[in-house]
Amino acid sequence: MNFLLIFVLIPVLMTLTLFLARNRKQVLGIMVTGSIALVVASAYLVVVYVSARNAGASDPMLFTSHLMWYKPLNIGFSLGVDGVSVAMLCLSSIIVLTGTFTSWQIAPLTKEFFLWFCLLSTGVFGFFITTDLFTMFMFYEVALIPMYLLIGIWGSGKKEYSAMKLTLMLMGASAFLLVGILGIYFSAGATSMNILDIVKVHIPVEQQYLLFTLTFFGFGVLGALFPFHTWSPDGHASAPTAVSMLHAGVLMKLGGYGCFRVSIYLMPEAAEVLSPIFLILTGTGVFYGALAAIHQRDLKYINAYSSVSHCNLVLFAILMMTQTAMTGAVLQMLSHGLMTALFFALIGMIYGRTHTRMITEMGGLMKVIPFLGASFVIGGLASLGLPGLSGFAAEMTIFIGSFENADLFRRILTIIAISSIVTTAVYILRMVGKFLYGPMQDEHHAEITDAKWFEKLAVITLIAGIVYIGSFPLGLSDMLHDSLGNVMAQINGPVAP
Repeated sequence: MNFLLIFVLIPVLMTLTLFLARNRKQVLGIMVTGSIALVVASAYLVVVYVSARNAGASDPMLFTSHLMWYKPLNIGFSLGVDGVSVAMLCLSSIIVLTGTFTSWQIAPLTKEFFLWFCLLSTGVFGFFITTDLFTMFMFYEVALIPMYLLIGIWGSGKKEYSAMKLTLMLMGASAFLLVGILGIYFSAGATSMNILDIVKVHIPVEQQYLLFTLTFFGFGVLGALFPFHTWSPDGHASAPTAVSMLHAGVLMKLGGYGCFRVSIYLMPEAAEVLSPIFLILTGTGVFYGALAAIHQRDLKYINAYSSVSHCNLVLFAILMMTQTAMTGAVLQMLSHGLMTALFFALIGMIYGRTHTRMITEMGGLMKVIPFLGASFVIGGLASLGLPGLSGFAAEMTIFIGSFENADLFRRILTIIAISSIVTTAVYILRMVGKFLYGPMQDEHHAEITDAKWFEKLAVITLIAGIVYIGSFPLGLSDMLHDSLGNVMAQINGPVAP
């Protein structure tokens, strides 16, 4: 059995055993055990993957296997990972673990909540380990469907509206994606839907233009591609804490990963021609998201618009099509995943104590919840790009890689994207100063308590990841080097007639 299957089997097993759980204690025990098992499995995968690369393994994907399950369309359950996949699996396992601890007191319907949470996790992990286009799409849909119920039942505010808007927009984008995937298969004349087989068969350039647009749009909407991002802020604001963490921390990364793995890798000629159009959209999204965050008063909406900015920066870097920029895109996916999960976790914890998310209704909280307050400051500093934290390493890599393009157009767009750093600093410092410092706005807030042990565990885990990426980015860059090198070889290779 391929070891990669463990990443799907563990969430499936967690789902099945949850049906047998009879009380809250058993539910939490199952979730913690399964989440820790996923973290251990991802850590083991990093070790064996790096060891294999160091031993000379040069295949685009390692640990590959293939099982045919629908012969008429040559659809198979094909598995394989490269450095980017391994990094995303590690991120996903960390978010699932910390999301479990932040949902420790979720109510009502605790077991039902975690059942859908595990199904969502199954889709996410399956997406990152498969190399078959249709199977990838299948797991993509499995990851999206539970969001409707998780937000609609356990959410807050305009939860029914937000859940419906999110589902309809993402399912609409999925329709374009499915057409693009089928178009790639039939246009390439491939004998399977395996990406590793399709990349060997050149897709006619005139067909690449339409297929690139369909797939990049289909994946890009999930990655908050401007101006199709409007589902994201409402979805984040209404989702329960753990769902916001998994949604922004991992689910939105499926969009960036899909654009990289499918659109750029399989259709590099079309990407080169059409990238200016999408660069304008993503560059606008980077600046717009940061600017919109300044005008928000709700903590969740501030973080949601910040996510729009950071996720558009991922797509922006991928479209620059240099190895340095793509390295920065992956680092940004990891950095943003940890940062936004930390923010949403802290916002949920603060809301549970103050019963408000409006920064104008809070003040002086650093005195009464110093752990949560200090953690929020660390997350804010990482978001605005403080050296030594993950945001700086990711964004500087992106901007340096973007400037490697010699043409003036791309450099001007890069300067516009860089200006978002200043805007980000404005809303982060304003937000922190408003509700953590200054006079207390509500006397009842003086009686709230700081983080509990399970909350501290989740927060410390996320901060440790942020500090590690910011302090030791070369380790991750080295793991990504061979994988991104294979992609660049495809981009820079000879164009078939």
